[in-house]
Order: sequence, then structure tokens, then C-alpha cells
Amino acid sequence: MPIITTNDLKNGMTLELDNTLFSVVEFQHVKPGKGHAFVRTTLKNSRTGAVIDRTFRAGEKVERAIIDKRAMQFLYRDGTDYVFMDTETYDQLTVNPETLGEASDYLVEQNTAMLMMYGEDVIGVDLPASVELIITETEPGLQGDRVSGARKPATLETGLVVSVPLFIEKGEQVKVDTRTGEYLSRV
Repeated sequence: MPIITTNDLKNGMTLELDNTLFSVVEFQHVKPGKGHAFVRTTLKNSRTGAVIDRTFRAGEKVERAIIDKRAMQFLYRDGTDYVFMDTETYDQLTVNPETLGEASDYLVEQNTAMLMMYGEDVIGVDLPASVELIITETEPGLQGDRVSGARKPATLETGLVVSVPLFIEKGEQVKVDTRTGEYLSRV
């Protein structure tokens, strides 16, 4: 593990603290009038998603974790687990849904996802800003019901339920924002 000082911190950097991986959400160097300088950070636990605030002395040494991003193709679901294939080595990897978190709502078979790996462990998924999914179930829009901005629930092929405009029908492909889970447009 490379050792860095708290003066080298950047947003998005991953650190290993107390045998746990944390990504730096935000940091601020503080130099009070009296006393020593310090670094105030907001850290997110890479496994649980919990956010903590932690203060370090300026120049304190911390371990930087090297996170490898690998392009993996999502093959199929095996019970509750997800099976991925490395697109370079063709090795298969089984990942549990807790590791994927909300990303499992946007994974479609045969699509490629960027898995974040720490050693041989999967710690998360790096999703694109939006994905295109097919609507498998929604109520038909009623003739004459054209209220501006009106919405109805629609179930997507992954099981995720989003709110879509009334004119969207079953079988249509829609673009969904992976950060908020909201409908963006029809494809």
C-alpha cells in the first residue's frame, strides 16, 4: 500500500483506515490562528455506505488503497447472486446483491459494468450516469387524460419501479438516471 500524507488527499481517493476502505467525499485544510493545522474530512465506507467525519493532523500519514476498475459483463442471476465475466480473461465471478447495492436495479443481462475491485474482492459498481431499460408493466394511458406533468408508475425489466409520463406504454425503452432513479426520456 502506498503511504500518503493528508496534504495529498483528493475527492474520490480511497483510503484504508482501521482495516476498512473509505473514499474521500470531501476534505478541507484548516489553519487556525493558534495551534497546528489539521485536515477535516468526510469519508464514506466503501462497503456499507456509512458516512463519517474524521479529523487528521496536517501531514499525518495514511494508507491509500489501490482500487482496480475492471470491465465485467453481467451474464445472469444465480439465485440471489449475480454472475459476471471478466471481458479480458473470461473468468467468472459471483457477486452478492449486498455488494452491488442499488446498482443491481440497473443491471441487465449481457451489459457491461465497471466493477471496483480491491484485491480479489468486489467493493462496488461504477455505473454510467444513465441506462436504457425496457418497461415490462405499466397501466395504459387513458384517452383524454392529458394533464400536463401527470405521471404513472412503471415496472422496468430489472424490477425497479419508476414514475413515467402517461404516454409511455408497456414494451417501450426508456432512459433512467442511475444517480436518482428518475425517468429521463424515451429512447
